Amino acid sequence: MSPRKSGQNVEVEEDSNDKMTSIDELFKKPNLPAGSTKRKYEPPGAQQAYKAAKLSSNGSPNGLHSNGATVENAEDDDVEAGPELPPNDEGDDEEGRFFGGGVTQDTAEALDYIDQQDEDGYKEERIDSTWLRRLAVSFGRKVNKNAELRARYEGQPEKFMASEADLDAEVKSWSLLSEHPELYKQFAESESAGLLVGLLAHENTDIAIGAIEIISELLDEDVEAGQEQWDVLVAALLDADLLELLMSNLARLDEDNESDRSGVYHSLAVMEGLASQQSVAEKVGQEKILMWLCNRIRKPEKTLGQNKQYAAEVLQVLLQSSSLLRKRLAVDIDGVDLFLRLLAAYRKRDPPKDSPEEEYAENVFDALTCVVDESEGKSKFVEAEGVELCLIMLKEGTFSKIRALRLLDHAIAGPGSIAAEVCEKLVDAGGLKTIFSTFMKKADNTTVEHILSIFSSLLRLLPGESAARIRTLAKFTEKEYAKVTKLVQLRKDYERKVASVDEQIKLEQQMLDNEEREERADEFYSRRLDGGLFCLQTVDVVLSWLVAEDPGAKDHLDTQVGGLAPVKASLQEQLNGLDHKAAEDEDTRDMLSTLISFLD
Repeated sequence: MSPRKSGQNVEVEEDSNDKMTSIDELFKKPNLPAGSTKRKYEPPGAQQAYKAAKLSSNGSPNGLHSNGATVENAEDDDVEAGPELPPNDEGDDEEGRFFGGGVTQDTAEALDYIDQQDEDGYKEERIDSTWLRRLAVSFGRKVNKNAELRARYEGQPEKFMASEADLDAEVKSWSLLSEHPELYKQFAESESAGLLVGLLAHENTDIAIGAIEIISELLDEDVEAGQEQWDVLVAALLDADLLELLMSNLARLDEDNESDRSGVYHSLAVMEGLASQQSVAEKVGQEKILMWLCNRIRKPEKTLGQNKQYAAEVLQVLLQSSSLLRKRLAVDIDGVDLFLRLLAAYRKRDPPKDSPEEEYAENVFDALTCVVDESEGKSKFVEAEGVELCLIMLKEGTFSKIRALRLLDHAIAGPGSIAAEVCEKLVDAGGLKTIFSTFMKKADNTTVEHILSIFSSLLRLLPGESAARIRTLAKFTEKEYAKVTKLVQLRKDYERKVASVDEQIKLEQQMLDNEEREERADEFYSRRLDGGLFCLQTVDVVLSWLVAEDPGAKDHLDTQVGGLAPVKASLQEQLNGLDHKAAEDEDTRDMLSTLISFLD
């Protein structure tokens, strides 16, 4: 028998007649992580077993085996083989089903009495403060006992194997705590939280994996814990050095081993649970963890596994939670180049529909989109030729097409000279032809939304009188202002959609008092945005820029819209909706005010 000790097994000679099970088998977990495709054993049905026995050369339909004798005289059909059947006494069994099978009335009554006693004697264990204190004491004793025996009998694993089994069972007992988050504070204040985290360093990796699994259950998003309860638990776990021990344990796990693969999965679940809060996410997203996640998604696999997909998801959650982590990944780890290399595989090839690989690619796209929202990410994106890759995807991709468009939209958006550099790179790389060509084709709402946003960024950020800006304006005016005509048509469509939503909201507001209307103001505004308000406002910004830059565009707009008043009113509504004290809105306020002046 041999405990798992940093990947090494200590062989112990045993009597061949009394061979003990290895400690690896003792702690093997039968259940795999969620999403595993391992098949479960399915026993054959009764009819299948009957047929198998009947077809067997040495079998009989009743499951008995022949001893090799044959019946030489089978002519007498009245002769029956086997023991004599019990008498068919209907008096013992009114329904002719039970007692005729060999169970007497007295035996049946005795069994009924035992069942009744079991039911009366069973009491469900109460999970409360007393239960937690009792389990905490028992858990502490088993941790200490196992540590003492391991130290005393380091080279004799058979001497501490029983204590290891007890400790493993005790660890699993904490699983009930996830159903009672009201006890989280008491658990955090006890020594048990630190002891549980400390088991991540246990020599037996199966014990460590069991502890990780329990911690992942306690942090699971489905646990109905209040914010205070969650905060006090997380603080206790982090104070016990959870992150450092988690990373140390990951370094010794071998995913070729099924149990270790489960340990990696639950470690990722712990990271995901911690990443839900920004303040905690920034602690989780230390450079060591970000690097491990990047290396994990970089690891080549013939068939993409669950842990690789999960690592990409956790990385995306962390980056979405914190601007600091996005900058750290762009600058310290050069994650932008890594993401682009991984996504290059999907320039022309689509991942299988509804597969883990499709979800993996989605997560990598989302992670990169988060990073390019930062100035540091934009610089790395240009440097790593991300604009060129996105344009290839727009021309040749299917799965990657809309995602590449969204990525470009985020890369060129935002204030600052870095965003302007991305805009110029897009024009220099020949992106105008691709973007405008996509715009003039029939497209879904999401595609149109991203293209309109790209138009707005180009007109806002490209330097005046620059070659890139002149080329962009020329695209709008070519073919007798065909693109402007398309913009006007889109404006009419979105205006109708927004009017319809406004009518519905107006009817609802009539049923509410003033206080209720104020409480639901954000909800109503969100519904208007989803109903087309965002696209309508973006179209109006683009049209206003064209009017300010090109007299011909103004004449074209006057003819088709019947004046600039609706466009001006839209820009004024956007200006009124900005926080006039927010410094980050200053550029937008100046832009809208300037455009409104051109519409007078």
